[in-house]
Amino acid sequence: MSEEPEKQAEAPTEVATAADAAPAEDASAAAASAPSAEELLEKLQEENRQLTDQVLRKQAEMSNLKKRLAREKEEFLQFSNKQTVEALLPILDGFELALANEGGTEGYRQGVELIYQQLAGTLQRMGLEPVAAKGRIFDPNLHEAVAVVESDQHADQEVIDELQKGYFFKGRLLRPARVRVAKHSSSSEETVLNLDAQPE
Repeated sequence: MSEEPEKQAEAPTEVATAADAAPAEDASAAAASAPSAEELLEKLQEENRQLTDQVLRKQAEMSNLKKRLAREKEEFLQFSNKQTVEALLPILDGFELALANEGGTEGYRQGVELIYQQLAGTLQRMGLEPVAAKGRIFDPNLHEAVAVVESDQHADQEVIDELQKGYFFKGRLLRPARVRVAKHSSSSEETVLNLDAQPE
């Protein structure tokens, strides 16, 4: 009976020794599979390169986005007045017709001319520019031919009269000039077809 407790007391010691041996084996196996300091350094440097590349790409994207937004804002501001200017063109035309008319007193005429000059000056400062027409060769991109007149006194396809002014707004065609165009009596039908071309 006294021998059994001694055996029981010895058993836990053997278990403890086996348990102590297991962590030592795990530690040596982990040490063997763990990366060396050089490998770890290379891995970290590669991750650093990748992160730096991502940051540089994001910065470039952000810079491009800022430039695009600034360009769109500038274009919006530049052409935001286009509809207003376009709506004022018939008023400008009316003033030109009034000034071309010989009727009325001199004081009345001077008043109309003064208002016309103020309106035209304001629109010009906003970006309105007239399309050159009279005396120029017909250009279907800038002129709208409403009549063709046979004439040997002018160059073939020369604009001989401007019926309504055309305008650019900030460098873009806002309205083509409505014109009469000279045609030599000896010119071919192809010339007439060119005059009928619609502006782009």
